[in-house]
Amino acid sequence: MTTAPSPAPRSRDAGEGLQEPLPRGLELRLRGLVLAHVSSRPARRHPTVVHVGGDDGDELVFACSPGDPDDQGVRTDVLLALLARATGSDPWVWITRPGGLATQDDDARWLAAARAAAGELGRPLVLVLVDRHGWRDPRSGVGRAWRRLRPRP
Repeated sequence: MTTAPSPAPRSRDAGEGLQEPLPRGLELRLRGLVLAHVSSRPARRHPTVVHVGGDDGDELVFACSPGDPDDQGVRTDVLLALLARATGSDPWVWITRPGGLATQDDDARWLAAARAAAGELGRPLVLVLVDRHGWRDPRSGVGRAWRRLRPRP
């Protein structure tokens, strides 16, 4: 297994999001999100999925379909509902989608909705992008990538 830190480009949101060094437990949890994504989806193209989950392992999902309303208010309402229903303390938001880990326009729209929802609920926000090779926080640029990720024995 090869793990390499992803480059952390300067962002206008400097200071927001995950920051290095990450605690070991957090690193393991993020690695687990990537492993779960790899094992749950075949390598072919799949829809964008917004996940919300707490430290208890429960997960709520919203799968985006072609033709879904592309309205910021709807996105915020979706995240408000998911975050309000999430169990455990301080649930996370992660977005799985095809493509690399560079922030795309759609990611920025989901991030804005997540900020609004978390702010309305008075909760801290942890949001990461996840693909088949790694994860990245779109606010800080902190992330990890692996060439071949396999479960540890």
